[in-house]
Amino acid sequence: MAYAEERVRMAPPLDRPVSEAELRSRVGETITPGGIGGVDAMRLFAQDLAPTCLSTDHPRYLSFIPCAPSDAAVMFDLVVGASSIYAGSWLEGSGAVYAENQALRWIADLVGMPSRSGGVFTPGGTIGNLSALVTARHAARACAKPGDRPYRVAATAGAHSSIASACDVMDAQFVGVPADDAWRLTGGNLRAVLEENGPETFFAVVATCGTTNFGVIDDLASVAEVCREYGIWFHVDGAYGGAGLAAPSVRGLYAGIEHCDSFIVDPHKWLFAPFDCCALLYREPSLARAAHTQKAGYLDVLTDAPDWNPTDYSVGLTRRARGLPFWFSLVVNGSDAYEAAIEHTLDVARFAEAEVLRRPDLELVRKRDLSVVVFRRLGWEPADYAAWSDRMLAEEFAFVVPTSHDGETLARFAIVNPETSEDDITAILDTMV
Repeated sequence: MAYAEERVRMAPPLDRPVSEAELRSRVGETITPGGIGGVDAMRLFAQDLAPTCLSTDHPRYLSFIPCAPSDAAVMFDLVVGASSIYAGSWLEGSGAVYAENQALRWIADLVGMPSRSGGVFTPGGTIGNLSALVTARHAARACAKPGDRPYRVAATAGAHSSIASACDVMDAQFVGVPADDAWRLTGGNLRAVLEENGPETFFAVVATCGTTNFGVIDDLASVAEVCREYGIWFHVDGAYGGAGLAAPSVRGLYAGIEHCDSFIVDPHKWLFAPFDCCALLYREPSLARAAHTQKAGYLDVLTDAPDWNPTDYSVGLTRRARGLPFWFSLVVNGSDAYEAAIEHTLDVARFAEAEVLRRPDLELVRKRDLSVVVFRRLGWEPADYAAWSDRMLAEEFAFVVPTSHDGETLARFAIVNPETSEDDITAILDTMV
């Protein structure tokens, strides 16, 4: 408890990874027949193991998509772990399920989904996307014409890697749709691909509101229109960018999202929850329940009841109440604080974009949609980017790994931490001079 409180209160160190050989030399075997006791085990973690794990909530951790949980969410995660709550059924965890559903309702209202919508918190966007696509295929096959068997999913190459992975797991075919000049999925390009391959062979279209690499928001309105025209499930992956729905300054970029059949957002990315937490929502939850409810004699007491059982809406039966830390933070801080925090990160991203444009040795690759800024250092080769990134991490100054696009190595900032400042951005860019 003392360690957790201290970790929450401190300005987190960035820390740095070490090799397995170094850890083996320093730590050795940790599991022994007699045990070493709680105090020594805690000391071993705090002094030897924790410093080799990067702090994703460090203000200069700008790689991948960081995680910057609020103090309230982190502390309540301790409560959830200590409470031994099974949150898969209403019978066993009604209070937790009620609270999680309130948090899901807040997100659904941001999306503009109807009052009947609902869903579940899953371990992450990969399971969220997979569960949504399993539901989409189940629903499509239930109403397909005799002889038709929908087996395809349409998305752009910019869609998250979990979409193609889900298709592999489901033995479905991923069909790429060419993006437009702004790197977006559009209704016109989607229609051409559907007609070329046969719309009856598709069970879902996946659009993205905030791609991981560049933060691109697809043309959701035109995609939704085409999906309605052909009667194909419209799924929106907002794992990173969906949080921007809470920010009035960018809300207009999401026009059309209210028509989605399913939607995900990861609160552990830009909604200040701890790992791991994905909110999965369905316009018609009954379709998800039909696809996911597991049947067994010992489960009859649950499946025969009309209660809301979260395990009916995603892959998996056993689940912790992973949505509770997010709910608790919303209750403690209020939704206005969330709006202000997200708007602040967008302000810092605007500053970063302006700084890149101002500096003669840097060049913006694409105009920013949300809080991801991708740019190139003129004259640098891939080895220069790698050396720059490695040096900053070795000095425990910043964690900014390169990315790539069309075979070119580039620099990338993902700004979702309200503690990241304009001074942090300036300091990092100064190291590229």
